[in-house]
Amino acid sequence: MATFQVAVADPESGRTYQFEVDGQDANRFIGREIGAAVDGGAVGLDGYTVEITGGSDDAGRPMREDVDGSDLMEVLLEGGAGFNPDEDGERKRVTVRGKEVSEAVAQLNVAIDEHGEEPVAELLGADGDDE
Repeated sequence: MATFQVAVADPESGRTYQFEVDGQDANRFIGREIGAAVDGGAVGLDGYTVEITGGSDDAGRPMREDVDGSDLMEVLLEGGAGFNPDEDGERKRVTVRGKEVSEAVAQLNVAIDEHGEEPVAELLGADGDDE
């Protein structure tokens, strides 16, 4: 059974909330690709829609939007997720994971796409205190 650590970004407030999602809620993400919309009820945001923006597996390999499927693949990168070049023109062969969410993914990044009626902080139990 799949278990994910999900980081939910709220673009309006600039805050990020983290959850561990498993069971039926985690299955809502399986098979979806980066950029896909998912019902926010999977992370406790009933009435909201969240968009998958990325993620990584248990070894820290990032998901890449330009790699099809959910398997590992070695790709030659010039920059972006998985490689930050130090010099102009620098390239590197890096192992990354495809854009499809599978059980091998350990952490997902999602952003709130469509807001519901209730405020995010109220639904998630955040009282606004920064500790």
